Amino acid sequence: MATGFIYDGAAAYATPDKGLSRGSNPSVLVARFGDGYEQRVADGINSLQESYNISFNNRTKAFIDDVVSFLDAQNGAANFTFTLPDTNNTTRTGEKDIKVVCDSYNTAYAYDDFYNLTATLRRVYEP
Repeated sequence: MATGFIYDGAAAYATPDKGLSRGSNPSVLVARFGDGYEQRVADGINSLQESYNISFNNRTKAFIDDVVSFLDAQNGAANFTFTLPDTNNTTRTGEKDIKVVCDSYNTAYAYDDFYNLTATLRRVYEP
């Protein structure tokens, strides 16, 4: 498979445009002492918070409507699998699957029957 997610059962696959971006924010607990000394420890088991910004530009109205319907059905609560390139993954050549939820998405009506969709996916550590 390629980068993206299945949005219509097993029938359709959404591959975002080039320019996918990943933001990482480690969650760390810090104890600071008066002499400038500090101690740091990871906050929890999965302390790396990740978010992905994806876009689908100049796609047909039907495609955007289908992806938006899928995201609407998830309601920001249900997770789904997002496939990413990862050359360090030894279980499958060059890819890894992560669970994500879609926190927000926006549709822009470009022209005629061509729309744009941008979405922010947040990684969740769930089965």
